[in-house]
Amino acid sequence: MGWLWAIIVGFVLGLIAKAIIPGKQHSPLWLITIFGIAGALLGNWLATVFGIGETKGIDWGRHALQIVAAVVIVFLGDMAYSSMRGSRKQKA
Repeated sequence: MGWLWAIIVGFVLGLIAKAIIPGKQHSPLWLITIFGIAGALLGNWLATVFGIGETKGIDWGRHALQIVAAVVIVFLGDMAYSSMRGSRKQKA
C-alpha cells in the first residue's frame, strides 16, 4: 500500500509544482508524477536533516520542503525533457 500512497502524493506534488512554475511545461503527466515522487523523497530527507521530520501535529515544515523540492525537480526535469525532445527532433 506504500507504493500507492507514493504515487498519489507524487501526482499531487507534481501538479502543485507544475501550477507554481510559470509558463508551460512539456513533460507528460507520468513524468510529472515521478518528479513529484522524487520531490517528496528529497523533501522528507531534508526535513530529517533539519530536524523537523517528525513533529507533533501537522508537519508543515516537511510539507513545505516537499513542495519546494518538487518545484525544483519539476523545473529542472522539464528543462532536461524539453532539451532531449528538441535534440531528437533535430536529428530526424
